[in-house]
Amino acid sequence: MKKDIHPKYYDNAVINCSCGTAIKTGSTQEKMEIEICSQCHPFYTGKKKMLDVTGRVDRFKKLTEKTAAKKLVRRSLGKGGSAAKKAKKPKQVTKVTAKKKSKKKK
Repeated sequence: MKKDIHPKYYDNAVINCSCGTAIKTGSTQEKMEIEICSQCHPFYTGKKKMLDVTGRVDRFKKLTEKTAAKKLVRRSLGKGGSAAKKAKKPKQVTKVTAKKKSKKKK
């Protein structure tokens, strides 16, 4: 082996899991912190466990609550939408729109 190109190897490296398990092994890092290991992983334990590190489930629930609230407001106002939409003025007929309508009829 060439000298001075390989990282230092630790024979008594420790891997600490968030569940409290400490695993002693050999590694190029002296200490490591992990979130899940074979002692707490659902595949090995047979228990269902939901890991939501990034908060995706909470964001999804908030989003569904907002859309449900919007649907309730729409239903209470009727199928046409808001009262402001119902009170719109009719469009003014110009020469251009009149020509378009006459062409469509032919």
